[in-house]
Amino acid sequence: MNIIKRNGSQASYEGDKIRVAISKANATVPEEERLTEKDIHEIEEHVRAVGQNMGRALGVEEIQDMVENGIMEHGAFNVARNYIKYRYIRSLARKTNTTDDKILSLIECNNEEVKQENSNKNPTVNSVQRDYMAGEVSRDITERVLLPEEVVQAHKDGIIHFHDSDYFAQHMHNCDLVNLEDMLQNGTVISGTKIEKPHSFSTACNIATQIIAQVASNQYGGQSISLTHLAPFVQISREKIRKVVLKEIEMLGISPEEEKINKIIEDRLREEIRRGVQTIQYQVVTLMTTNGQAPFVTVFMYLGEARNEQEKADLAIIIEETLLQRYQGVKNEEGVWVTPAFPKLIYVLEEDNITEGSKYFYLTKLAAKCTAKRMVPDYISEKVMMKSKIDKNGEGHCYTCMGCRSFLTPYVDENGKPKYYGRFNQGVVTVNLVDIGLSAKGDMEKFWEIFDERMELCHKALQCRHERLTGTLSDAAPILWQHGALLRLEKGEPIDKYLHGGYSTLSLGYAGLWECVYSLNGKKLTEPEGEELGLAIMRKLNEYTAKWKAAENIDYSLYGTPLESTTYKFSKCLQRRFGIVKGVTDKNYITNSYHIHVTEPIDAFEKLALESKFQALSPGGAISYVEVPNMESNIDAVISVMQFIYENIMYAELNTKSDYCQVCGYDGEIQIVTDDEGKLVWECPHCHNRDQSKMNVARRTCGYIGTQYWNQGRTQEIKERVMHL
Repeated sequence: MNIIKRNGSQASYEGDKIRVAISKANATVPEEERLTEKDIHEIEEHVRAVGQNMGRALGVEEIQDMVENGIMEHGAFNVARNYIKYRYIRSLARKTNTTDDKILSLIECNNEEVKQENSNKNPTVNSVQRDYMAGEVSRDITERVLLPEEVVQAHKDGIIHFHDSDYFAQHMHNCDLVNLEDMLQNGTVISGTKIEKPHSFSTACNIATQIIAQVASNQYGGQSISLTHLAPFVQISREKIRKVVLKEIEMLGISPEEEKINKIIEDRLREEIRRGVQTIQYQVVTLMTTNGQAPFVTVFMYLGEARNEQEKADLAIIIEETLLQRYQGVKNEEGVWVTPAFPKLIYVLEEDNITEGSKYFYLTKLAAKCTAKRMVPDYISEKVMMKSKIDKNGEGHCYTCMGCRSFLTPYVDENGKPKYYGRFNQGVVTVNLVDIGLSAKGDMEKFWEIFDERMELCHKALQCRHERLTGTLSDAAPILWQHGALLRLEKGEPIDKYLHGGYSTLSLGYAGLWECVYSLNGKKLTEPEGEELGLAIMRKLNEYTAKWKAAENIDYSLYGTPLESTTYKFSKCLQRRFGIVKGVTDKNYITNSYHIHVTEPIDAFEKLALESKFQALSPGGAISYVEVPNMESNIDAVISVMQFIYENIMYAELNTKSDYCQVCGYDGEIQIVTDDEGKLVWECPHCHNRDQSKMNVARRTCGYIGTQYWNQGRTQEIKERVMHL
């Protein structure tokens, strides 16, 4: 049995230390008020038993809470009082060096929480450690100076989650849609160097990757680009290649037919497109930004964005090549093709590609094949999105999310034109719905009362995010604010105007709707009473964002939070506050956003149909998924799911497995097993290799693919997922 120390490092549980601490407190009271030796041993044995049954390492604070409760349950209230006093004094002494301890523990790679905080960051790498060190300093300043005490305490208690507090000290925003079209067509500046409009497709791709890296280093969330913005450069390359081919023909003194000339041109063009797409694929995977990871970038593939039929045909070629290369994967250090985490791909299902016989159905079949092997692309339904994303002119729009799921709300500029690229999200604060449900103890009147209090707390925290960006000058991130990624402001110009009026969004996140509803009425979201209450809670969340938006002219929007490490944190906090409640806190994770619980047996089509009702009430971002087995031999079934998505839900994905053992060459599913200490670990079923550095594991984490492993809560969630198909 292990414990997590205050600095985040892991250590073996030592019952003697608990017994000594109790004995010291025991010795401070009169003999008639003391615990017996038997009492002390019972308290320690109870702590040990709870830890062994919990299925995860207990934190020191959790253990001390249990000790306090144990002392009081034995009636030794003065002993408990002195034990609490001792804890308080020790806590004051620790405040001077907590940050130092955390930094030192992460440098030595023994901080378990940091090691598993981000499934796409390797904590042993210097650049990642440097980012984490800066993050600890930023977090310390944020908690001591920048945020109200009630927000900080609520965050620590797991009542809310103030996302990315390790970046809050700087004037940085969350995620955005990069205006790649503006930067490529009108030029940009990268690291003080003027970049003119490219004269070929391959050059445009190379510049795009440099833009991606620069943007990633100046924000902390995801970004998205559209392949449509690269499509015009296909024709530029085509014309350039034609001149070269005609000159070669003239030099050779031959007169081939126009059809043969065109074939030579298109063959060479295809090769250039292949090289350009490969540049994006490999640069994104191999680039490392200033926060120590590959850029979190999403590539959008939407034929409907093309301005004419020629551009659409050229865009189709780019999409085809992108899918082919992702299907192939990238080589790991052993030279074996594996699944990369980025770039994330999104493919739009539309009238031109959704049915057999439609013009671009061949792309949809290729996308299905790619999804079955590499888990991407994910799918947006143009049909559903056009109905749900309506602007003030009454027109529907289809556009990509920012990163994995954060969607902008419809926006019309001063010229009456819709605008999405060049917009951004200011930040996220998430409410733990499960905590509200358990705090109400089944009393619905009490639930809504606590709900109102928590919403005001979230509102205060979100206002802090907005105020932190207010007054930010364009000089803080020239690539974003001055050189076209988002805007083209003058030097020294503040970004304030674009924090209001709907240009950017502020996200109210939510988590654990499934457990919240179950804690209130004992019903699941899959049951009529559970569904009804779940939808009522969602509507209430939207009422609050609408109220704040109307009062402040700031675009608050409801967001289905993609909890990664926080699912474990929330679970631990709930267990500390409420104990183990069957069906609610008996897992080391809580459910993301509105999702059906991962253990719930449900058909893929039923799941998507039900979740579509909740997704429609999460306008600031949401994604649904179905868990499927290896589908490489059943592409028709994948296409059936895609066609169902097109008709029924705006944004969804298929989760499968894509693993490789470097020890024995096994390329099936790497399994999760329990080791001798009760810890969940990854193991090759063929050679039983458990060395994570010698295996490639790719799993959908919460909208995006993770490849660097997860904490115990998320690992349990991955292990317990049931198949939907």
